[in-house]
Amino acid sequence: MFASADMQRRRDRGMAKVRAAIADHGGTTLLSTGVTADDARLAKAVVDSGVRMLEPNHPAIALARGLHGVQDMHAAENVRHEVTMTEMDRVVHGIRSVVGPDIFITVGIPGGFTELDPVDLSEADFAALARSGADCLHTHKAGFADLEEWVDVAHRNGLLVDAYISHPGDRHPFGIPAGTPDEVTDVAKRIEAVGVDMIGLMTGMSYGGAAAGEIDETVAHRLEALVQAVSVPTLAEGGINATNHRAFRGTGVNILVVGTSFDDVARSAVADTARQYLGTA
Repeated sequence: MFASADMQRRRDRGMAKVRAAIADHGGTTLLSTGVTADDARLAKAVVDSGVRMLEPNHPAIALARGLHGVQDMHAAENVRHEVTMTEMDRVVHGIRSVVGPDIFITVGIPGGFTELDPVDLSEADFAALARSGADCLHTHKAGFADLEEWVDVAHRNGLLVDAYISHPGDRHPFGIPAGTPDEVTDVAKRIEAVGVDMIGLMTGMSYGGAAAGEIDETVAHRLEALVQAVSVPTLAEGGINATNHRAFRGTGVNILVVGTSFDDVARSAVADTARQYLGTA
């Protein structure tokens, strides 16, 4: 049984990393996910550029490993629950070993999202993930009872929790649904009351769904509601790229989650270089 004071100190260290990154980057920092958080070489590359927060997660790992032949994130979401905790621990340990102790790592694991099939997790799985180097669990639970249970187990093992608010019309149920700004306010306050350490909003602009263009007015209003409702750090995820990120910074959100944008750049760069070797560029 872990000493609760020790695990509280561990969580405090994790949150100190988050708040330092936010402060050092002028109130809005970057959390890098996808290929840049699942491949240790690319994780080191973004960290060397100044990124202080990373997010390995099981859908991205399913895509990176070609599980069942998946070739895009939509397909990977359907098989993400088959990624093993052994693989998750291995990825987190590798990333931590490369980036060092001062980088914040939050992790999406099988059972942490709204899963398609049952995922059998024990408290030992949470402890092992913490020992591998995780600071936090990245969650997309769609109900308060599930979320509260998740927070309790994570906190007992020294892990922070970030959880998300989704829109009822989103293609994937990545969080507790809330449509209008008033609903976002109510849900955000309930999530904070459960003990969640950071709260994010899914924009709906992800995985080839809604276009990842300038921030939509409806999304801006929902983000404003989130930022004003809670005292914990806030995140925005979905469709944020090198073109529209400045508009998101204007919302007051603390952390921008970027994955697909980096993935696209990495694939394009490799393909372009290969064509140069082949003389087909």
